[in-house]
Amino acid sequence: MKKILLGFMLFLGSALVADHNTTYENLTLQEALDIVQKDNLEINIADFDREVAKLGVKVANGYSFGKLDAELMGLRSNDAGNVFGFKLQSREASFGDFGFSEFLGGVGQAIGMSGGDFGAFANIMGNPQMSDQLLSTTPKDLNYPEDRNHFDAKLMYMIPLYTGGKLSKYRDIAGKMVKMSRLDKQKVEAQKKYEVRKAYYDISLLYQFEKDLTTIKNNITKLKNATISMREEGYAKKTDLLEVESKLSNVERMLFQAQANKDLSYQFLSFLLNNEVKSIKKISLNTFECEIPLENILKRNRDIQKAELGLQIQSNMVDLSKASYKPEIGAFAEYGSSDDKFLNDFSSHDRYTVGVQAKLNIFNGGIDSAKVEQEKIKRLKVKKQIELAKKGISLQYKKINTEIKNLDNQIDSIKKEIELMDEIYQAYQERYKEGLASINDVVIKQSQQIEKLLKLLELQNNRNEKILQIYKLAY
Repeated sequence: MKKILLGFMLFLGSALVADHNTTYENLTLQEALDIVQKDNLEINIADFDREVAKLGVKVANGYSFGKLDAELMGLRSNDAGNVFGFKLQSREASFGDFGFSEFLGGVGQAIGMSGGDFGAFANIMGNPQMSDQLLSTTPKDLNYPEDRNHFDAKLMYMIPLYTGGKLSKYRDIAGKMVKMSRLDKQKVEAQKKYEVRKAYYDISLLYQFEKDLTTIKNNITKLKNATISMREEGYAKKTDLLEVESKLSNVERMLFQAQANKDLSYQFLSFLLNNEVKSIKKISLNTFECEIPLENILKRNRDIQKAELGLQIQSNMVDLSKASYKPEIGAFAEYGSSDDKFLNDFSSHDRYTVGVQAKLNIFNGGIDSAKVEQEKIKRLKVKKQIELAKKGISLQYKKINTEIKNLDNQIDSIKKEIELMDEIYQAYQERYKEGLASINDVVIKQSQQIEKLLKLLELQNNRNEKILQIYKLAY
């Protein structure tokens, strides 16, 4: 799975690099670190997340300024309630809309029956039958109005005056989320710089390994030439030559693998920098040390900084949950106009409404107190997680340093063994030429020398990896 993923990354990297014009040669480590900071795609993506978090602060601040809405509505209806409401809202309602024309018709009939006598009129109107008839009249103008258009335009503004501290806490949290996104980006930067450093040390180590293998190849080539000469003089057998050629072929295969791995490392480095890297300026493998104190690591470690920032956010969440016990006060204002024609006579039909609303939660089944306790427990949990993280990183730091010291001892020991093996090989080579040792003895010593060289490569690679892990903890 790792090989498939690495292959995909290299394929993607080669495609990206192909579209990039810059090609670097003899690139120093510091130059590479500067380039990865600027051109690496993952770092650029992390920067987008930081910009999104910055906009979150603007969103949180914006709630304090309230909300202004403009609304335009067009309707048409013959519903009695709607039409009557339309006329009232546009200030055009008349007594006729109530059905007074039919009511006055009944009153006129009563006046006619009284002959102008007010006493007789009072008696007629006081007659229960007459009053019931008038009151039971269903006015057509009111119940069956004509269709009417209604256009309503208005502005509505609402602003929170007091929210129990919710808005200020939201602003604080949004600001801390910006810091969190910055730490996330810095963590990505540290990871990419770690990968660049590792690529440099891998490539430099492979250059050294190639150099050592080339020396061994040259020695075997000399042995091969000597064996050919000795065979011509009858002092060596054909099998001796075959053994030497087999060993030479094995070393050439190892050289090819080292070169292929170096090319792969160059491709990965090009992917990291988003630019093609042809060659680098090799770094010294003997001076690669890490002397970062534990105190500095605990202070600079991004995960610990994120956890401490998370603790601050959790404290804000506790205060935010307590805001449920406080009142919320808001103000609103509305201004508009209505008419049966679009914006026909705005000022004559305009209206306004202003008001203030206060709301206080009295009881909700103990939910608010439970939420406060929840946030307090979460805050306590984060504090313990920070403590655990610091102890875990301290333990990891001490473990890695112990492993580095152990590897240093092994590397010193294996280097001495390689020097000794080289002297032994040279001695056996001379003894073979003098007929005092077999070619098999020489090949065995050569194999032991290569085996030690491979072990040295493994130890040096592990040591570099451990030192880079220390750098990674610090950044």
